[in-house]
Amino acid sequence: MSPVVEGLMNRTREPAPTSPDRPAVVLLSGGLDSATTLAVARARGYRCYALSLDYGQRQAAELDAARCVARGAAGHKVIRIDLGAIGGSALTDPAIPIPEHPSEGIPVTYVPARNTVFLSLALGWAEVLGARDLFIGVNAVDYSGYPDCRPEYIRAFEALAALATRAGVEGARFRVHAPLIRLSKADIIREGLHLGLDYAVTVSCYAADSEGRACGVCDACRIRAAGFHAAGVPDPTRYQPGRGAV
Repeated sequence: MSPVVEGLMNRTREPAPTSPDRPAVVLLSGGLDSATTLAVARARGYRCYALSLDYGQRQAAELDAARCVARGAAGHKVIRIDLGAIGGSALTDPAIPIPEHPSEGIPVTYVPARNTVFLSLALGWAEVLGARDLFIGVNAVDYSGYPDCRPEYIRAFEALAALATRAGVEGARFRVHAPLIRLSKADIIREGLHLGLDYAVTVSCYAADSEGRACGVCDACRIRAAGFHAAGVPDPTRYQPGRGAV
């Protein structure tokens, strides 16, 4: 392993918490990044509570994947919210086609305020659990340009958590961990494999079928396939018949 790659991977690792029973809430979509984030949180010694959101996404296969990935976690909740009611995204509105080619600017697969809603629910559960650590698998290197995947967004949410919760105003410090935020997709995959992840059970595709098979052409599929190629490891993604990564 090159020193550069080793250094990048080490950014995902921190000393284990001083208490072996320290709880953390981990947002878990069932995709490659969130599965890796859960593995990182476990490796750091946290007692992980996984939170998945059934938010009206057009394909529910990722939730089945999340249930599989979450096995062994201290707890796993799936909360139903209807972001499709406000629309504005190809992931929640069937009238908006999922793009099959890269586009300029923020793509139509952006879901308005999604990470803010998700982190708010994670924050609420964390306060109930007495947890002060949240994990989210956002990435600002190989991603689709979403505004709520940037380091400045994570810092801003931590500031909000300090002001918006009873625990925060009483002096507790919430930390939002984004261990993958500065890693390439290839380095994320290498880290996950190092931690023993089976990426075959994850679903990243925006248009996966009911069996979790990928379309091979959406942004998520292209970025995921390029990551496995760059990492130099076989891509275990299951594709729909007649489809494959482009």
